[in-house]
Amino acid sequence: MTWISPLLFLIALGTGVFLFARRIQSILKMIRVGRPDLPSDQPIKRWAQMMRLALGQQKMFRNIPVALLHLIIYVGFIIINIEVLEIVLDGLTGAHRLFLNPLGTIYPLLINSFEWLALGVWVACVFFLVRRNILYIKRLRSNDLNGWPRTDANLILAIEIVLMSLFLLMNASDTLLQTRGIEPYATAYTGNFLISQYLHPLLSGWGDASLIFLERGCWWLHILGILAFLNYLPYSKHLHILFAFPNAYYAPLEPKGKMVNMPSIQQEVELAMNPAAVTTPSTEPPGRFGAKDVQDLGQKNLLDAFSCTECGRCSAACPAQHTGKLLSPRRIMMQTRDRMEDLNKLPPDQRTNDGKSLLHDYITVEELRACTTCQACVEECPVSINPLDIILQLRRYLVMEESNAPGEWTGMFGNVENNFAPWKFSPEDRDAWMRVDS
Repeated sequence: MTWISPLLFLIALGTGVFLFARRIQSILKMIRVGRPDLPSDQPIKRWAQMMRLALGQQKMFRNIPVALLHLIIYVGFIIINIEVLEIVLDGLTGAHRLFLNPLGTIYPLLINSFEWLALGVWVACVFFLVRRNILYIKRLRSNDLNGWPRTDANLILAIEIVLMSLFLLMNASDTLLQTRGIEPYATAYTGNFLISQYLHPLLSGWGDASLIFLERGCWWLHILGILAFLNYLPYSKHLHILFAFPNAYYAPLEPKGKMVNMPSIQQEVELAMNPAAVTTPSTEPPGRFGAKDVQDLGQKNLLDAFSCTECGRCSAACPAQHTGKLLSPRRIMMQTRDRMEDLNKLPPDQRTNDGKSLLHDYITVEELRACTTCQACVEECPVSINPLDIILQLRRYLVMEESNAPGEWTGMFGNVENNFAPWKFSPEDRDAWMRVDS
């Protein structure tokens, strides 16, 4: 009957990995709906940018105390899960602490470092729960987060606290069973660990059977919790743990203030301003101007939406938000992601025309017009997300496809078209302001 536990473990592991892979495949399929625009140039600079922004969390360190706590959670998430490799191998083979003999005296040092990180993650998560729900931080109390987003943020912190608690309880009960000579724990003797040993007084009154049940229960709940966490990530804002890396890699290397022109429009302007400069004008009719729905956006825009951490630093830096306008760059990203998810739920034949669009149904004209294109949201984002690019593309569609612009804009456009300048002067009279009456 010793094969039952490894078999159950194999089923749980296979199911968890399969469901995770299927969800990631679904997300990648949604991203591929957009226009292919992921760059492949200058790979060395892109790798350096990814290491600096995603791995090094450069922008997070503008607020050092919060950044350090976030770093503890991040490092803990990566390093403590090395322990998962041993748990997986133990589960598949039926062994107990399989790495103990190969690593020798290094093994206790490794587990002790995991325990210190586990304690750090536990403390940091408690702090962030208090920060989100008790302390008043405006960007974390915004209406953008009402409903599931706020629950999601709290739930992920609670899950981390539970996983770290299970890890420490598992070690505490294990080492107690070692001292009592209970097999297979006594054979895999490690000695006490630095943090979990302080839980011994809580467990010393437990009988052997109860301690074994606790240790096995924590072991199973820990690995099942990790598998559940793995499958929760792709439905959560915490997908940025994975997607921040490709998102930083594909982020533009050009200055943030540079705006991308449509070649067909640029050609028309050049033909009007200097026809001789356009040697081989294109005769192909231009496609759709700007973006109306997610299919019109680039794949980088859609990757941005799934990488969004919902931290609100973009909205906190937005001058339109500060003056009470409707625009929230964070909401732009959340609504773009929601639009993709809603389309993905529909049968394939209904996804191209479901009677809705990102523009108007998810993001309003009022929001788009409030943007000053100051780039503050782009500058503040810790994972290189660009809400402004989506805003500009939607606004371009409004103006060029729907002729939907304020009167002031319409007058300016007319002046540019007729006079090659925003002002109501003919080109011959541009220097009139310099003339002095004699």
